[in-house]
Amino acid sequence: KPYDELDGERQGQLSGRLTEQLHTNTYDVSSGVTTISPIRAAAFESNVEHYRHIFIDGNADYAIPAGAISSEERLRKLAAFYFWTSWAAVTTRPGDIASYTNNWPHEPLVGNLPTGDNIVWTGVSVIVLLAGISAMAWWYASRQEDEEAGPQHSSDPLALWEATPSQKATIKYFWVVAALILVQMSLGIVTAHYGVEGEGFYGVPLADWLPYSVSRTWHVQIGLFWIATAWLAAGLFIGPLVSHHEPKFQRFGVNVLFGALLLVVVGSLIGEWLSVKNHLTDAVSFYFGHQGYEYVELGRFWQILLMIGLLLWLVLMIRVLWPALRKDGVGNLPALHVQDDALASEASINRSEIAASPAVRSEADNQRHLVALLTVATAAIALFYGAGLTWGQHSHLTLVEYWRWWVVHLWVEGFFEVFATTVIAFVFMRLNLVKPGVAAAAALLAATIFLSGGIIGTLHHLYFSGTPTVALVWGSVFSALEVVPLTLIGFDAIEDYRRSKATPWVQRYKWPIYFFVAVAFWNMIGAGLFGFMINPPIALYYMQGLNTTPLHGHAALFGVYGMLGMGLMLMCLRVLIPAREWKDGLLHIAFWGMNIGLFAMCVLSLLPVGLLQTKASVETGYWYARSSEFMQTDLMQ
Repeated sequence: KPYDELDGERQGQLSGRLTEQLHTNTYDVSSGVTTISPIRAAAFESNVEHYRHIFIDGNADYAIPAGAISSEERLRKLAAFYFWTSWAAVTTRPGDIASYTNNWPHEPLVGNLPTGDNIVWTGVSVIVLLAGISAMAWWYASRQEDEEAGPQHSSDPLALWEATPSQKATIKYFWVVAALILVQMSLGIVTAHYGVEGEGFYGVPLADWLPYSVSRTWHVQIGLFWIATAWLAAGLFIGPLVSHHEPKFQRFGVNVLFGALLLVVVGSLIGEWLSVKNHLTDAVSFYFGHQGYEYVELGRFWQILLMIGLLLWLVLMIRVLWPALRKDGVGNLPALHVQDDALASEASINRSEIAASPAVRSEADNQRHLVALLTVATAAIALFYGAGLTWGQHSHLTLVEYWRWWVVHLWVEGFFEVFATTVIAFVFMRLNLVKPGVAAAAALLAATIFLSGGIIGTLHHLYFSGTPTVALVWGSVFSALEVVPLTLIGFDAIEDYRRSKATPWVQRYKWPIYFFVAVAFWNMIGAGLFGFMINPPIALYYMQGLNTTPLHGHAALFGVYGMLGMGLMLMCLRVLIPAREWKDGLLHIAFWGMNIGLFAMCVLSLLPVGLLQTKASVETGYWYARSSEFMQTDLMQ
């Protein structure tokens, strides 16, 4: 009889026997051999046949085309890999009561249930979050509001700025960014549609040329590429604004970097397509095609080229920022808030005498501190991408996951966040909308908070990837601290909005500032609310990999870093020709269209689907929440 037709007593007997057999660790350390029963070996062969129907014959429900696996040998290797991961997920770790993956995923049939640590440390993380929010609220309440704003100017401090050759050379970066945004959004539409029609796009057999694996890979990679390109270009543009210095051959360096980035983007995308279509396999695929790890899909060769490009960007940034970092010559620091040129004219004294005054020297020191933080963040962005080069083609999956999340979490969510905070603080300081001391202190505090929680908080990605329980303990506590500044970031949004209304000339920067306001909003919602929704151990135990994950991913990556990239791009274009008036009708439509569209996608699609999947995961098992049987039901479609 089928299992479902047996009485409860017989089902219990079979389930108990299966649970004992699967949980028993038969791995022999001395020989490196795992012994399995004949029944389990037969089940393995049955699974091989199942995978043959999916990956060789194709499966439209999973958007997997026929011929996805090109040979029987590769199919058996894939089945063996799947067996190994399932073995680690259910087999008891030596000296422990849980499996190597802390009993994840949830599968009541074989006794994979959440451990006590999952529940206890979830409670601790919530308490830490509440304590952190309380402390942060006290700090906000104690701030002196009259110290926030800088002196109000009757005219734009950047109105007479004349763009340098290297700044003009960054314009082509922004054209590429705009093109990549459109391509990425189009690929997102196609990828989402494959969830309904796995083999085509409204009857067009698009999957023959653009399989789901390619469209999804390109959607993610192009998103990272255009965001990174916007940030790199903005850094190169803002550099001369910081130091009033244009190094020799800076424009040449900017052009070389542009060519290198284009090569990486085009080359890696082609390589990924060739890999998915089985034109590149094994080592060739690893180095020039598709590594198979989300967010770092590009081949190792393209990774190395990208790393070289980031190092070139670091050199270009240090060259242009260096004069502003020197302790001699305060005159190298532009736009001091005491309006020294005006005072010099009135008193008929020279600039050096003003620069020697304690007030001006203090303001210059504060600016220098902010520039130093910007330099450190720039170096971190360039250097910490190197974590993605630490694994090889055959490295252990647990080690790969550890270093991969250094790139995805620590590099993006940590150091990019510091860079973003510093750049925004500098922009408002440069426009005389905030004092240098306040800008420097706020940026340093934000960097300290983000990194103090973010570095160890990276472990919340590693709860169930083969790490010991201690990773769950530290990750749950410190990832809760990451959320603390995000819950109160609405204050920054209000302050940014008020700055946009400060004086009539500030309206010239209305749309860049509006994008900065959107960054604060999505930091609070996407990174804070949706992030913490899945961060606690017991929540992630049931939700990991469901639509609650792309809910957080879209709201945080596009909502925060994407909006910031577009805001920085608009700020640079605004400064490029300060006197030109913009017709902002299309900007109005684009800004509200993207933000309303992102919000609608999150709350009307990803969130309800993710919650329904979570319910299925809790009640039946994780496998069911991700199965085609569940995802193809009328309700889910």
